[in-house]
Parts: sequence; structure tokens; C-alpha cells
Amino acid sequence: MRDEQRKFRRRLLAWYACHRRDLPWRASLDPYRVWISEIMLQQTRVAAVIEHYREFLRRFPTVEKLAAAREASVLAAWSGLGYYRRARMMHAAARVIVREHGGKFPASEEGLRELPGVGRYTAAAIASIAFGEPVAVVDGNVERVLQRLAGKRLAGEDLWTAANHLLDAKRSGDFNQAMMELGAVVCTPRAPGCLTCPVLELCAMRGEFPTQTKAARQKKREIHYALDCRNGDCRNGEVFLVRRARDASLMPGMWELPEVRADGLSHAEKQVPPARFASRRNDNENGRANGTSTSPSFTLRHSITETDYAVRVWRGPALSRDFGNWIAVKRLGKVALTGLARKILRKAAML
Repeated sequence: MRDEQRKFRRRLLAWYACHRRDLPWRASLDPYRVWISEIMLQQTRVAAVIEHYREFLRRFPTVEKLAAAREASVLAAWSGLGYYRRARMMHAAARVIVREHGGKFPASEEGLRELPGVGRYTAAAIASIAFGEPVAVVDGNVERVLQRLAGKRLAGEDLWTAANHLLDAKRSGDFNQAMMELGAVVCTPRAPGCLTCPVLELCAMRGEFPTQTKAARQKKREIHYALDCRNGDCRNGEVFLVRRARDASLMPGMWELPEVRADGLSHAEKQVPPARFASRRNDNENGRANGTSTSPSFTLRHSITETDYAVRVWRGPALSRDFGNWIAVKRLGKVALTGLARKILRKAAML
């Protein structure tokens, strides 16, 4: 068993040295940068993180800068990554690091787990990569690799035990990153690249597990938003946005476009928003005058967990301007926007 473990470590690390992706957070062992990348990568694809990571570090190059920032500024920099609680907890952790640790990160897994928003995986990743502590990590990619190596499904503490048995204690940071890399680019959820796997002969599964359950079908829903620009200028003027309640269960305090309710309209009318938008009969007279029409200016799709949204965006006044603010288009990059609002504004060439 020990010979197989040594062989596994040697082959995996040699493969990683040759084939690892050139990712910006791998250029430094600075715990601040490792921490930022690990929080961003939770539940988010690598491709979506790269530019956000660079921009975030441009705005907040040190933990002191992050701790001193306003929460709204942190959320604005985070906008587009989703799961905004991660950003709030990261901001809180930065303040703890500065206030209680003099701007220095705890150098152990145990100490790191005392920080807000830092769980077992994140603490182990930072401790091993930045400080060389011999602790293994288990994320979704590592879990898949371990289960296929063992040829059986593992869960809970069994996964962490298996990961620590395999760990190269002298090169824990590189080993943990190599395990995650293997799961991300070779030992993938579907159609794993077994023929290119550096540890194929040590793998019991050599392929996918039989499917146990069918993936749940996404629910479909249609939603409408008003793109309400002052004086009709959606490139250089101001746009009307509303803010989610601070006690909202999802994305509290974030800014978004006002939603247009389409209750009670017939299916044949495709849920054309109500009277404040031009009616189909008066389209020629009113539509050109107020910048609205009976068909949406554009449509896009947006998926969140189990729901697939068809998003219809209408250029025209919001149904109510009682709650919300006019935001200068040139300031949108500094506003804490929801991911969908950012997607809409980009589609409208306003971001």
C-alpha cells in the first residue's frame, strides 16, 4: 500500500508540474491572494473567476484595503460571481484579520477556521498552499478522484481520511492543487479522460459510476424588467434601479432593474407589460414617442439553481419610481448589482 501511495504521489506531482493550467492565483503563495481565489472559486467556474480575481485585487490589493472598504464597494467588485454571502463574510474576515491579528493571516488550519466564512476546505487549502501545513483538502473535484480511485462511493469523514492517507506531507500545497487539477481537467464528472490520466493503473474505477438518479429538470419561468433611462439616453445618462431590502433572503442590499409585473394578461399577448407601455393598437403613435413598444427590446436567458428564466427587457418607464434611484451610467461599474442586472446592462452596452 505504501509503495502504491508513493507511486501515486510521484506520478501525480510530475503530471501537475507539466500540465497545470496557468492561473493568476498560482503566481503567488501570499495567503491573502490564496484566500481570495479559494473563496471566489467556491461554486463558480474557473473561467468566470479569472477576470473578477484580477479586478478585485486591483481594487483591494491588501487585506488592509479590503478591511477598510465599504461593504457596498466590496459587493460591487464581487458582482457577477453570485452567492453574495461569500463576499460579506470575506469582508468581515478581513476586518478580523486586521483588528485581531495585525493584518497577518493565522498560519494553521485551526486558526484559519476561526475566521468568518472559512470552513474546513478553505482553511486546509490556505494552510497547505500558503504555509505548507500537511493537511489535505476535499472539494468536489477531489471527492470524485478519491471515489474513483477507491472504486466505491465515499462520504463525510471517510473522504477526509482517504485524502490525508494519500497526501504528500512534504509538498502538501502542490499535492492538493494537483488533486484538484486532476479532477477539474481529467477526472471530470462526465466522460473522464482516463487514457490521459497519470494514475490510471492505480485507479479501481477507470470511468464513471453508474448513474443513480436522473438530474432534476429545470423549472421554466418568464420575467420582465424595465430598462428605464432618463431622457431616453441609455449610454451616457442615468438608469433607474431599485434596491433589494437589506433583510431579503437573496442578495440583500443589491441593486437591480425594476421588475414589470404582467399579471392577468393573455398568453396570446405574450405577457406584454401593462398600460404604461404602449398598447398594440397605439404602437405607431405612442411607441416612437416614449421609446417603448409591444415587443421587448431584447431577451436573454438566466439560470439559477433549478430555474431557467426567460428574461424580457423593455425600454421604457418603470411602473413606479417611488422606490429606487437614478444611477449615472458611468457609475454602474462601482454599484453592487445583482448578476442578472449586470447581464442585462452588459447586453444593453451600458457596462
